[in-house]
Amino acid sequence: MIVHIVMFKFKEENKEANILKAKVMLEALEEKIEPLLAMEVGVDFSKTERAFDLSLYSTFNSKEDLSVYATHKEHLEVVSFIKEVTEISKVVDYEK
Repeated sequence: MIVHIVMFKFKEENKEANILKAKVMLEALEEKIEPLLAMEVGVDFSKTERAFDLSLYSTFNSKEDLSVYATHKEHLEVVSFIKEVTEISKVVDYEK
């Protein structure tokens, strides 16, 4: 099993609205992209200096399935929005 984790730090402008929009858009991918087994999207509540604003935890059967997800049209539309409204993101992919 492949685990894909991404954390996002959002820009201050319209921050809360953009976080919620990104969460909804990401969660909708679960029904649109077949190789995506499961997805959990969480919004940070701690608001500490080292915290990111939003995290994504998703699972796939294989590296190939993760690649299908990464290049899927629906995913790329979400990525486009998120790139506009975030300062930075960090990712880790690993085999479980």
